[in-house]
Amino acid sequence: MAQGTPFGSIVILVDGSVSIDRDGVTLAVLDTPGAVLGEMSTVLERPSTATVRALSNCTVLQADDGAAFLLERPDVLLDVARALATRLDNLTGHLTDVKRQYAGDSGHLGMLDEVLSTLMHHQTRPVIPGSARMPDLDY
Repeated sequence: MAQGTPFGSIVILVDGSVSIDRDGVTLAVLDTPGAVLGEMSTVLERPSTATVRALSNCTVLQADDGAAFLLERPDVLLDVARALATRLDNLTGHLTDVKRQYAGDSGHLGMLDEVLSTLMHHQTRPVIPGSARMPDLDY
């Protein structure tokens, strides 16, 4: 799985070890059986956001249509949502610390507050409420 290339699959690590690299920087090394890979590009419907490299012989399970797999397996979808929410919560904590540290600075470091605020409040496409039973649901 290479950063920037279309992928769309969900891969589950059975055994072995992989590194997750973004822009040439290793972000994580995963060796936990059950680790899910490809979830961000599947959920975001974008090319891979990182490169996954095998660090040892690996056994994996792969669902070629990651989105369909997640819809068919709500238990895995919930695990993926929890993992992504945990990462976001951890990152938000770090961003808060950085904002607090450089909030009063002038110059380039002071601009971090504005940049981080923009990143933290970036909105995704809106959720459209409703269902077959309630098609005109309006909040």
